[in-house]
Amino acid sequence: MTTQLLNDRYQVIRTLGAGGFGQTYLAEDTYMPSKRRCVVKQLRPIHNNPQVYQIVQERFQREAAILEELGGANDQIPALYAYFSSGGEFYLVQEWIEGDTLTTKIQKQGLFSEAAAQELFMNLLPVLDYVHSKNIVHRDIKPDNIIVRQRDGKAVLIDFGAVRESMGTVVNSQGNPTSSIVIGTPGYMPSEQAAGRPVYSSDLYSLGMTVIYLLTGRVAQQLETDSQTGEIVWRQYASHISPIMAGIIDRAIAYHPRDRYPTARAMLDALQNIANPIPPTQPIFTEPTVVSAPPPQIAHVNPQPNPQSNQPNRILIGSFVAGGLIAAYLIINQFLPKYSQPIAEKTILPSETPSTVPSPVIETPTSTPTTSSIPTQSTPSPSPLITPDTTTSVNNYSWLSSRPVTDADLDGKNGFELDIMRNSIFASHGRRFETPAFQDYFDKQPWYRPIYLPEKFPSNLLSKLEQRNVDYISKYQDSYGLRYIKK
Repeated sequence: MTTQLLNDRYQVIRTLGAGGFGQTYLAEDTYMPSKRRCVVKQLRPIHNNPQVYQIVQERFQREAAILEELGGANDQIPALYAYFSSGGEFYLVQEWIEGDTLTTKIQKQGLFSEAAAQELFMNLLPVLDYVHSKNIVHRDIKPDNIIVRQRDGKAVLIDFGAVRESMGTVVNSQGNPTSSIVIGTPGYMPSEQAAGRPVYSSDLYSLGMTVIYLLTGRVAQQLETDSQTGEIVWRQYASHISPIMAGIIDRAIAYHPRDRYPTARAMLDALQNIANPIPPTQPIFTEPTVVSAPPPQIAHVNPQPNPQSNQPNRILIGSFVAGGLIAAYLIINQFLPKYSQPIAEKTILPSETPSTVPSPVIETPTSTPTTSSIPTQSTPSPSPLITPDTTTSVNNYSWLSSRPVTDADLDGKNGFELDIMRNSIFASHGRRFETPAFQDYFDKQPWYRPIYLPEKFPSNLLSKLEQRNVDYISKYQDSYGLRYIKK
């Protein structure tokens, strides 16, 4: 194509897209020593009317000022470099985000896992919370308008609808300016937005429909709608998603705004609750709290002349004392094994079976303290997770996909549990395992959906945060010699 120079400054490299409102170009800023690349959006009003043009110009300037404020305060919104008008058309010059749109990403990598979808939600909801705090509704959230930035993996929200709406300005029969178009993409915008009355939760609906596309590979037009409720029917196409996550998405895409999350912050809080059901540093199993028996109740009896009249009271007092001692013994017998560490720390070696595991022994106050069976570095330390009463437990390490792991999260765990934590990141993306103990453990987790053989697992499925956490846990294990399977 012929080299084009816009505003005597921006040299067009190629056309990125075209539509009813104009075209979008990738360009170089010839005024900058670095020849900084940028995106130039060319917008044209739908009516060539001098009166309308003046109104459009005022609205364009106002919307450009809003974009400048948004992009200047949040690095997940493109910065506005400049704006100008020329030849009856309007231009925005914005930051060039190098990366893939979600549409491109799913074409390259396939469907998203639940962990990846949750990470996207938690990445974008704070951005929407900020945008809504400025009384702005994006109005065109869809896979093509979210770019995963190459340099840091963050999701960037592009192409706000307000500027395009200003291009559709007309003057009605009463002489008042109004918009003649509805901004949004069919299938991704809810009914109230299609009627020209978007609200904040309209953006949550669009984000929810975007995630459904990433989870199912189906665009909105390929999904059925419940004829009675108007709700989108999608769950059967995403069987790898947990009921809790599916419920959060269902609420986001509810037909009526009153049934959705009222704010992006409320939806983010719901996701954080499933990401961290217990504090990460808390052991999965904790020693039961010992409930002390109530102290014996002493009945104060006034002296009576007949000694035999005290007999019922003595019986009553004796009953209280005996009952208290029996209750205390039962409680102690239930909860106090002879080992000094918590019950969850009792390990079972691979050679042991449930029938060979010794029963807890009650020590009397005169017993000699026994040596704690703490594993040493030279002894493999199978985790208590594989004891008979915990093999089917649901241990949620999904927070490893949403925040960095720290030493505090790892301290006190043995080699097997650290291996489980590290491999749960791979398991969340459907990886199988060569180690039978690991495969058996994950097979018992209801969220686990094995897809890939170990040698065929695509490593690029892991987000940068997940890869960082894998490396961090691995380095921690090597530093302290805590590995169930030695390298």
